[in-house]
Amino acid sequence: MSNLAGKSSCLCGNVTITAKNISRHLEICHCSMCRKWCGGPALVVDCGNNIEIEGAENVNVFDSSEWAERAFCLKCGTHLFYKIKAPSQYLLPAGFFIELNDFIIDKQIFVDEKPKYYCFSNKTKMMTGAEVFAEYAASE
Repeated sequence: MSNLAGKSSCLCGNVTITAKNISRHLEICHCSMCRKWCGGPALVVDCGNNIEIEGAENVNVFDSSEWAERAFCLKCGTHLFYKIKAPSQYLLPAGFFIELNDFIIDKQIFVDEKPKYYCFSNKTKMMTGAEVFAEYAASE
């Protein structure tokens, strides 16, 4: 199954992002930081290390940890991406690409931080925070 391409903008239209290599595999993050940022679990798709941003002057980037950052539109607040700094990897909210609906939920991470008030019924790989950090450190 090949990857997808997509282009979309924030709510106010001041920022447009084009991604030419969007994974069809959707990941759900239940960590407390993502839940605070998104108001619920983060549903993201890997867009690799190369996205094009039009209206970059309207983007604010927040260093959320020493290894990752989050970006949003300065005018409307739309969440634009979560970026792993090294190696450079952009994860964008799946819902940002309104026209794409062919994603497959295949992994949930930080399941040890997931609150009890919601549950996804999809059969996925389930990883605790410790397992995520161990896998990430092993791939460096």
